[in-house]
Amino acid sequence: MAALRSIWKGHLRFSLVTIPVRVYNAVDTAESIHFNQIHRDDNGRVGYDKKCKKCDQVLEMSDIVKGYEYEPDMYVIFEKDDLDKLKLKSTKVIDIEGFVDESEIDPALYDAPYYLGPDGDVAGKTYALLSAALRDSGKYGVGKLVLRDREDIVLVAPKAEGLVIYKLRYPKEIRKIGDVPLVEKHSANKEELKLAKNLIDSMSTSLSKMKLENKYAEAVREMVEAKIAGEEIVAIEEPKDTEVVDIMTALRQSIEKTKKKPMEKVSSEKAEGREDTKKSRTKTKTTAKAKTKAKTRKTA
Repeated sequence: MAALRSIWKGHLRFSLVTIPVRVYNAVDTAESIHFNQIHRDDNGRVGYDKKCKKCDQVLEMSDIVKGYEYEPDMYVIFEKDDLDKLKLKSTKVIDIEGFVDESEIDPALYDAPYYLGPDGDVAGKTYALLSAALRDSGKYGVGKLVLRDREDIVLVAPKAEGLVIYKLRYPKEIRKIGDVPLVEKHSANKEELKLAKNLIDSMSTSLSKMKLENKYAEAVREMVEAKIAGEEIVAIEEPKDTEVVDIMTALRQSIEKTKKKPMEKVSSEKAEGREDTKKSRTKTKTTAKAKTKAKTRKTA
């Protein structure tokens, strides 16, 4: 099997530990059927501007057909009538084939989520029963759904008091992690493993406490506002290359860093408390002096 080609290269970082990494597509697109738009007259590929790349002619929709490239520049042509014959009839039913343990589902299979709600009050009781039963059993329902002329595998899972459906990829579409270069050639020794686990424990938190924001969307909003205001758009400065240090040194320094943070927080809180107490005492003394002066004036 040919080695996977990376689509991104950079670093994975947690605390002071930095690991150079590459990103690979986990989904094998060869398992999916993709069609190209083809000019009916000369089998030329059609560009985004609806222009034939072979004859340079601007095309109408009636001039365009779909083609499957089975060899380089060799296409099987499909007319609309051909594809209509393949359309699956929607049964309006999510057929549950069985229930499996949550742990059996490879996270790589998850595709798009959809919320599932009861259709009317009568359905509400049965809906709530299924949601509660799935929560208590730790099981997920696996079934099939025909949506937009395509049959998809779906997972029915509990979410809070309701249900959510995840569209799943077919298992054959997912590549093996062993296909990623160098994954199976290294192992950790006991000392490294112990330090890494200590660091993970010290950085453990909850998802609700983490600041997870879409910075790209926010940057686009700021750019839109700047353009509306007629301001000059300034490019974001590229970050400098990340320095990679010895793993053991990085682990030890990271653990020390995480230990200092709670102490620094407590010290800061104590300092703030002392400052507040000092302000309170000063305010009390000032108030007392003011009252004494007022009393003296009144007596005089």
